[in-house]
Amino acid sequence: MAHITVEEVEHVAQLARLRFSKDELEEFTNQLDAILRFVGKLESLDTEGVEPTYRAIEIVNCFREDVVKPSLPIEEVTANAPESEEGAFVVPRII
Repeated sequence: MAHITVEEVEHVAQLARLRFSKDELEEFTNQLDAILRFVGKLESLDTEGVEPTYRAIEIVNCFREDVVKPSLPIEEVTANAPESEEGAFVVPRII
């Protein structure tokens, strides 16, 4: 498996608009290389016939019941708005 280079880490940092010292670049290169080597080991495992695991524990239905509840009064909702009109927030028009 190919190793990640300092130049590749520097390139990704530049794309993310991040600046690192030479020491930080070296440290991140070592850390990312270790992560990629570990992922490479995982890829070599035979997972044929293994069911995908979506959760650590089995959940049959995690949705709550839909219950109609009273809403907040419009006056209370818009009370802290910088500006409101007819029960709606007024925001700058953006085109």
